Amino acid sequence: MCGRGSLTRVESELEERFDATFYSEDLERYNPLPSFNIAPTNWHPVVIQEDAQHFNYLRWGLIPFWAKDPGIGSKMINARLETLSEKKSFKTSLMKRRCLVPMDGFYEWKKEPSGRKIPMRICTKKKEVFFMAGLYDRWKDPAGNIIPSFTIITCPANHFMEPIHDRMPVILLPQEERIWIENDLSLADIHSLLHAYPEDGLIAYEVSDHVNNVRNNDESLIQAV
Repeated sequence: MCGRGSLTRVESELEERFDATFYSEDLERYNPLPSFNIAPTNWHPVVIQEDAQHFNYLRWGLIPFWAKDPGIGSKMINARLETLSEKKSFKTSLMKRRCLVPMDGFYEWKKEPSGRKIPMRICTKKKEVFFMAGLYDRWKDPAGNIIPSFTIITCPANHFMEPIHDRMPVILLPQEERIWIENDLSLADIHSLLHAYPEDGLIAYEVSDHVNNVRNNDESLIQAV
């Protein structure tokens, strides 16, 4: 599971990293960066398959277009790699609505034999921005308002992550990022991109349990303790 993350860069740094720009009206509406404690239902900048030239703000927690109400989104923050092609919620988006979700770290809670859960921050060795593989959709409420939303694809943990958690987000390699949002990929091509990140490219360290509270959001949350 991936249920919390960080993106400590500002918009200009993301624009340079992926050569895509932000819509000014979205910046004025959301302006959430930097964020040290990104949680489900937060609005987050992503690059969608339909528009690789811009970062668009979507809500974390997929609300399929056919949903009766938006509450389903809180249950669909992640999409398991193993069942992507089977579940009604994901199979259409897998082919037509893929997205890139930028982060520079994510949090998991390592369970000790005593039962204590230790918050850990996982990032690349260079602590750089990376892109998780995601899916998105658009839901229309009864008043006609459109809510765009996304989910993050997860896969079984690699050997590095196994002591912390049994699953991890699919983090794309730099050379895979633009391919992920290309049109007309075959199902085989899509699945070839969905794999665990190289274990020798990650680091993990304990952080303050203040991260447990989603209302806490400051630089101290990413500092090692």
